[in-house]
Amino acid sequence: MSKDLILVESPSKAKTINKYVGSKFIVESTVGHIKNLPKTKLGIDLENEFKPQLVTIRGKSDVVKKIKKLASKSKHIYIATDPDREGEAIAQDVLDILDDKNREKVKRVLFNEITKNAVNNSLKNPIEIDDHLVISQRARRVMDRIIGYKVSPFLWRAVLDSIGSSLSAGRVQSVALRLICERDEEIDNFMPTEHWSIYAVFTTENGEELRTKLYEVDGNVLKIPPKPNMTKEEWDEFFTKNFAISTSEIAEKIVNEVKSSDKFFISEINKKESKRNPYPPFITSTLQVEASRKLRFRPRRTMMLAQSLYEGIDLGSEGLTGLITYMRTDSYRISDEILSETRNHIENVFGTQYLPEKARSFDQKKKNVQDAHEAIRPTSLKYTPEYVKPFLDEAQYKLYELIWKRFISSQMESARLETTSVNVKADKYIFRASGTTILFDGFLRIYDEDQEDGNNENGNSQKIPAGLVQNQILNLTEILPNQHFTKPPPRFTESTLIKELEANGIGRPSTYAMIVGTIIDRRYVENIERKLVPTKLGKKVNQVLINNFPNIFNVNFTAQMEEELDQIADGEIGYLKVLNDFYGPFSKSLVEVEANLEKIKCEKCGSDMDIKIGRFGKFFACTNYPECSNIKSLREMSNGNNDPEFTGEICPKCNNRTVFREGKFGRFIGCEKYPDCDFTKIIPIGISCPSCKEGDIITRRTKKGKIFYGCNRYPDCEYASWKIPRPDEEATSEEEDY
Repeated sequence: MSKDLILVESPSKAKTINKYVGSKFIVESTVGHIKNLPKTKLGIDLENEFKPQLVTIRGKSDVVKKIKKLASKSKHIYIATDPDREGEAIAQDVLDILDDKNREKVKRVLFNEITKNAVNNSLKNPIEIDDHLVISQRARRVMDRIIGYKVSPFLWRAVLDSIGSSLSAGRVQSVALRLICERDEEIDNFMPTEHWSIYAVFTTENGEELRTKLYEVDGNVLKIPPKPNMTKEEWDEFFTKNFAISTSEIAEKIVNEVKSSDKFFISEINKKESKRNPYPPFITSTLQVEASRKLRFRPRRTMMLAQSLYEGIDLGSEGLTGLITYMRTDSYRISDEILSETRNHIENVFGTQYLPEKARSFDQKKKNVQDAHEAIRPTSLKYTPEYVKPFLDEAQYKLYELIWKRFISSQMESARLETTSVNVKADKYIFRASGTTILFDGFLRIYDEDQEDGNNENGNSQKIPAGLVQNQILNLTEILPNQHFTKPPPRFTESTLIKELEANGIGRPSTYAMIVGTIIDRRYVENIERKLVPTKLGKKVNQVLINNFPNIFNVNFTAQMEEELDQIADGEIGYLKVLNDFYGPFSKSLVEVEANLEKIKCEKCGSDMDIKIGRFGKFFACTNYPECSNIKSLREMSNGNNDPEFTGEICPKCNNRTVFREGKFGRFIGCEKYPDCDFTKIIPIGISCPSCKEGDIITRRTKKGKIFYGCNRYPDCEYASWKIPRPDEEATSEEEDY
């Protein structure tokens, strides 16, 4: 008796599904993509409607043979690859390798969650492969390949001094690098503005303290000047509604005038009640952002852990069980079934006062949301964090608990807050104190979102003494001026960069972690104390790209292409139009750049030298081969630029600048005044040691100069690897690197 065949992407997912479907099914894995563009050539017919040449990925021949053999013996073939653009493309690739007879057996099924009910319901309701999603993935892949294949060799020529780096350009990664470099320029060019605040402490007759801050002078609100070196006209306009304390002289004058006041009294008391609504459940981007903030997980690690929770965890007697819904999503949609279960849980665990009148829904704030599946949530409320904790490792548990709390809190009652503000008048000066009290905690009982880089210099939230009344006389016990300087914009972290990319419509849920990882792996960016700092190489690559391709590697063009790719997926626009919209301006820019590119000449015959790729890497070869066989390594052609690369940080020993250096054990930070100052600092790459779990992975070099990765706790921990340790995350192939 023939069995039905189910094809999924990963072996772990196959094991979980096999538990639910019984013996009449065979569940097999494709182990990711089975086809791709060729590695050794462009693989796209630019003259024939951008037709891609897809070939079987090296090492996947045995997988293809096995799929064909199982398909020929199966009654039905269910392709259950992931419910997204990449999964749909793999489904089409599987269909393409089958003969006509077996293609008739094929049905597409989507598993938004790996649970028994979800799997069996999907098998009962198969669909067809979505051609629009497939074409959208092909267009994205072709666009990325063209950019990588055409621009990367240009980079190799333009950045010859970076001989030890694997240079690449990418449709999205290069724009992400540009954002980081532009932020770095803002920081370097920032001119601080001096401003002062004045704090005063007043006491009641009972000795209770009220800590206040100067708020208003003669009806004008105290504000920070918007920029340094303002003209007289700009100051005049500013002072029509505002007041600034820009010097110590002004501050001291105010302090003395307040001290000489003969009366201090409460001129106004305001109480205002407000609501604070819960956050929506996680989507891919917000999960990565919050896991970075709260758990210090890098986006790649977050996605690897989420993948394991989605595909299935061994829960002892219950076997392999999927704990969360699909983790690549940008939709806030929640199924009615789980909403009902969630409301019952809230009422039973927290009480009716925590249950809103009706279930919450969350509006999508951006266009082109892929609504095929839900927000990220637990598959069943039976599996509380406490229930599954014995079966999860520490990192899995932390991420699952975060997802659980965010989801449950999203359906809880709003928090009710009361804000009290008190104005204290001293002649023409008004000081203000404000404080917030939680009247009802609501969703805050289990979840609150920490604010990153939240330096609220102007905040004055405090506990307000009870019983204060208007016109009440107070005593001044302390008044203190404080000098401040405006600060430059903060550097991007991995999480804030993801937020910036998402806000600008760049990248998609499946690509955020890979985009950030790529620019770090290419050493365009260093992850220093969780801040993304462009390296000398990154700045040079960025400058070369925006100087030569200003209309390609910019936010607006990239977002426009991203939107058109989404429109393909929605069936609103065709493959050829999108590729023409892209290739027209791109090819024009490329022709102009190549015309202006200074040719490197062969010193033996005078012909042009061109970059080639051999078994030992990239090299220059004479185009007059075989008449001339002259070759040069990139090291020989390098201009040897050794300008110091400053980190933007200050040496803690001598207060001079720090620079990036190369030593026998790899890249590190040192003082620019070496050898007079011997300060050094190892640069972690943002990945915890997979062996001891305590140290951080750093880049090191062997005596022969070969890079490897080791733990910074050596010799206490002897972990070492030739490859950078990172989650073996399923490749999405949505960004081409060369």
